[in-house]
Amino acid sequence: MTDDMLDRLVGKLDLERKVRLLTGVTTWRTAAEAAIGLREMVFSDGPAGVRGEAWDERRTSCLLPSASALGATWDEALLRRLGGLLAAEAVRRGVDVVLAPTLNLHRTPLGGRHFECFSEDPELTGRTGAALIRGLQEHGVAATAKHFVANDSETDRLSVDVRVSERALREVYLAPFEAAVDAGAWVVMAGYNGVDGTTMTAHPLLAEPLKGEWGFDGVVVSDWAAVRTAEEPARAALDLAMPGPASPWAADLVRAVRAGRVPESAVDEKVRRLLRLARRVGALGDVPRRRPPLPDEGVRRLLRHAVAAGAVLLRNDGVLPLDPGGLGTVAVIGEHAASPRVQGGGSAGVFPSAVVTPLAGIRACLRGRGRVTYTAGPSTDAPPEPLDAGRCTDPRSGEPGLLLRCLDAEGRELRAERRLSGRLLEPELAPDTHTVEIRALLRPDTTGAWTFGIGGFGRMTIEVDGHVILDGTYPRETDDPAIVHVTPPLHTATGRLERGRHVHLVARRELVPGSGRATVLAAAPPRRAPDEALAEAVEAAHGADAAIVVVGTTEHDETEGYDRTHLSLGDAQNDLVRAVAAANPRTVVVVNSGGPVELPWRDEVAAVLLAWFPGQEAGAGLADVLFGRREPGGRLPTTWAATLADAPVTRTRPVDGRLDYTEGLHVGHRAWLRAGTRPAYWFGHGLGYTTWEYGEVDAPARIEPNASFTVRVEVRNTGTRSGREVVQVYLARADSAVERPARWFAGHAAVRAEPGGSVVAEVVVTPRALRHWSSRDGGWCVEPGTYRLIVGRSAGLVEHETDVTVGHPPEDRNA
Repeated sequence: MTDDMLDRLVGKLDLERKVRLLTGVTTWRTAAEAAIGLREMVFSDGPAGVRGEAWDERRTSCLLPSASALGATWDEALLRRLGGLLAAEAVRRGVDVVLAPTLNLHRTPLGGRHFECFSEDPELTGRTGAALIRGLQEHGVAATAKHFVANDSETDRLSVDVRVSERALREVYLAPFEAAVDAGAWVVMAGYNGVDGTTMTAHPLLAEPLKGEWGFDGVVVSDWAAVRTAEEPARAALDLAMPGPASPWAADLVRAVRAGRVPESAVDEKVRRLLRLARRVGALGDVPRRRPPLPDEGVRRLLRHAVAAGAVLLRNDGVLPLDPGGLGTVAVIGEHAASPRVQGGGSAGVFPSAVVTPLAGIRACLRGRGRVTYTAGPSTDAPPEPLDAGRCTDPRSGEPGLLLRCLDAEGRELRAERRLSGRLLEPELAPDTHTVEIRALLRPDTTGAWTFGIGGFGRMTIEVDGHVILDGTYPRETDDPAIVHVTPPLHTATGRLERGRHVHLVARRELVPGSGRATVLAAAPPRRAPDEALAEAVEAAHGADAAIVVVGTTEHDETEGYDRTHLSLGDAQNDLVRAVAAANPRTVVVVNSGGPVELPWRDEVAAVLLAWFPGQEAGAGLADVLFGRREPGGRLPTTWAATLADAPVTRTRPVDGRLDYTEGLHVGHRAWLRAGTRPAYWFGHGLGYTTWEYGEVDAPARIEPNASFTVRVEVRNTGTRSGREVVQVYLARADSAVERPARWFAGHAAVRAEPGGSVVAEVVVTPRALRHWSSRDGGWCVEPGTYRLIVGRSAGLVEHETDVTVGHPPEDRNA
């Protein structure tokens, strides 16, 4: 549809109807306009899956590995296929726009939303995000590049003012978004934060460089409830305010236009962009909506493959892969083995239909061949988990689940339904509901002091068999929608239960304006004595041919709305690993986290495998790796510190509302190289199940400043298994006239070879790897001269170095 055709449609609308289109009509929908053939467009959170409009555990979704796991694949073809899966899920759920990918960076290891971002590096993040965008949009579903820009931590995220140099902003934080626009992204989301004193929904960056220099022709949508005033975002380049119907634009924008404070031409341009998006997703006119095909290999097989592709083998003393035929007994140890974290906390979460746990995956792989024992080991200090249908029944129907009741002010039932989870985020409430009540019959499997929790705001109570164990009023202390509507704080109390004796739980929350709709009912059995639990784990490990210990973080460690304060897995899990390793020299540790954690025992165990938050096929994909069906394909997208104290960039907490990015260009491995210190594991690190020898490197001696060039690297598989190697290219510039990182990532290529076979990796380095931003000139520049071209297996493991000469741009040669 041409711009002239869009203009004619815009011309059919009066000002009120145009403004109506620019504000959501619900939390997830935009307005329809029958006069021009426009239907509503539906948005949904991503990128772990496509939830749809409702937070309802009965409407399940495919759950992908976390974005950090996808970043670890270094595999753009796989990301494109996963984007296609997200598109198929979107169409199945009636969704037009998926709010993914997140293109913010792992600026510090403490970022609470690490799991939702791809990497620490702008080049790798840009390439990974672009691949996912292409996979989504080639099937007619819009991707959303978010959160524009410098929204890299969670502390005070609604109001934090990020101060960053123009050069760092351009070269580091804007770079992944530029790659997204180059990939054809149809939507960009403006974040909550400010940059250099201006909130992003009203920031000049939305116009330049996004819409002007880069030529972005799609829609700029606000993060949910990020628009706080009408005029500044309207005069800027924001196009769509979400959610609705309440919004500063809903009423104030029409008045501002009529008063001449906002030009109507600006409104017309926003509507034109919205209609262009609608045309692309099949929401305008008679364009039929495309039906994306499901992956050829099947959904579960693709997700299982993605687990292995992103798994990073950090250390291996030869114990992996385990030989199923040579194992009489395998001891599986750790709470995370039976109850893994498969996704991070916050708005990106979905409800999968089923999860394959590591324990289940290992048992399935060894069924009929080896014996698998399991012990949980000492408990962590994590809060209790929400109740689910596996642990309780609806007292009214007797079926698995819980009973949700909506009560009026007098306690009369207005509505009731059976639910499958104690995590109720957006239940359908009857009109005049005063109190949300959750009832459940719990079947205790352990005698002792159980911990019960209720999450939400306002007055809340918990009863156990008619005895009130918690009664309090908890005011809302934040405006953060992720906390109010998704992960409200949990308030706990204890009550003694007897094994096998059913108890009737009743939790109530009185609804008050502004308290959100989320209510959570959680329960946890009594914790075993740590010494007893540890001794049992040691005994299991001592009697096994191999021990697999699964440790990790929790939803409360890594979640939207909070940054982390430490990187420790806690004494209980660290002591468990050390004790098991002392009892069994064939100890494999699987780390279940979305971002970096400290591994103080890493040199004391035979192998360390990083699983990230691996999604619904977690256990199946991990078993494939552990027992050699697949090679661990991942490489670290982020540098891991040995201890938090070693990390060169850690600050996430603003001072007086301001967060200064004083490190400038030096983020991630760049910061480590600048500091001259060594991390536990470098960006790009990852072992497979074979070994490689690097041979001849062919790189051009002279490079034109504005042209891509190719580096050809011969590698030979010197091991006994076929495998995949990720060849990485970095650049350096000694004696530069401008500040530079000590080394920066420029490109990569993955190759496969059979044992003894050689293959040539062709790494394409694009012109952006050579350019730097000049604030003085207000544009990109390429410094001529000698650059060091470095080929390596990680940012810290160099295999080859050579000099290349970058010539003057043609127009400068005769100057």
